[in-house]
Amino acid sequence: MEHVQCLIIGGGPAGYTAAIYASRAALVPVLYEGLQPGGQLTTTTDIENFPGFEKGIDGQGLMDSMRAQALRLGADIRQGAVTGADLSSRPFRIDVNGKTAVEADAVIIATGATAKYLGLPSEEKFRGMGVSACATCDGFFYRGKRVAVVGGGDTACEEATYLASLCEKVYMIVRRDVLRASEAMQEKVRSTGNIEILWNCNTKEILGDATGVTGARLLRKDGTECEIKIDGFFLAIGHHPNSELFSRWVDVDENGYIRTDGKTSRTNVEGVFAAGDVQDPLYRQAVTAAASGCKAALDLEKYLSSLK
Repeated sequence: MEHVQCLIIGGGPAGYTAAIYASRAALVPVLYEGLQPGGQLTTTTDIENFPGFEKGIDGQGLMDSMRAQALRLGADIRQGAVTGADLSSRPFRIDVNGKTAVEADAVIIATGATAKYLGLPSEEKFRGMGVSACATCDGFFYRGKRVAVVGGGDTACEEATYLASLCEKVYMIVRRDVLRASEAMQEKVRSTGNIEILWNCNTKEILGDATGVTGARLLRKDGTECEIKIDGFFLAIGHHPNSELFSRWVDVDENGYIRTDGKTSRTNVEGVFAAGDVQDPLYRQAVTAAASGCKAALDLEKYLSSLK
C-alpha cells in the first residue's frame, strides 16, 4: 500500500493552494482532484474579484493556473475521486475510485460544497450562461439588467438586496406565501424598491438562446403560468458541503460543514485538517478558500514537524 506524508483531497482553490504551500515545505503532497477538477469555479465564466487580475480571469483559467503552479513546485496531482476513508487511527487510510488505497500521515479535506439546484434541464443548459449560484461572484455582470433570485431564506434575501444595488430589477421567486428569512432580512427586501417578490411560484423552465438566459417560465400555485424577462437567474436555496465520507470521524455542524478549531484548520481528529467551502458556511469565496488552503498546509506542516 502506498504511503504518503501529506494527502490533499479536493482540487479547488483550497486544495491547489494547500498543495502549493505543502510543496514549498518539501512535503511532496499527493492531491486527488475528485470528480470536478477545479471545483465550482470551473462552472462560472469571468471572475472579477480575485486579487491580481486587473481585467478579470475566467474560472477555468484561474484553476488551471493554480494547478500548474502546484505541479511546478512538485505536487503530485492525480485524477480520481476519494470513495472511502478510515480516519480512526494514523496512518489514515483513503480509498480512491473504489479500489486504490493510500495511507497518509496527515490529510487536508478540501472537498468543497455543492450549490443546490432545482434540477431543471434548462438550468443545466444555461449554467455559466446566466444561471449562477453566487451573486457576489457574478452579480457584477448584470449591472443595469434584470435578474431573478430563487429562494425565500436569509441567503436569498441577502443575494436579492446585493443584486438590487447593481441591477435595474430583481425578482424573488418564492414558492410559498411567506419568506423564511429573519425579520431584519425581510425588512431589507421590503424597503428595496426594485425588488419584486413573486409569491407562490415555482420555476418551470429557464428560457434563453445562444447568448444566454432571456427569461423564465413560472408555475403559480393555482396552476397558471407566467413568464418574466430576465438576463440572469440566481439560485439561493443553499449549499451542501461534501463531507459525508468523513463525518463518521470529524465533527460537523447541523448542516454538514466540518467544524475547525478556532482560527485554525484543525479538526477534532489529530492530523486531519479542513479547508475551503467544506468548512465555510459563511463566505464561500475563491479567495477565502485559497486562504484557508494556505492555513491548512501551514497547520499540517507544523503538525508533522511535531511528530519528529
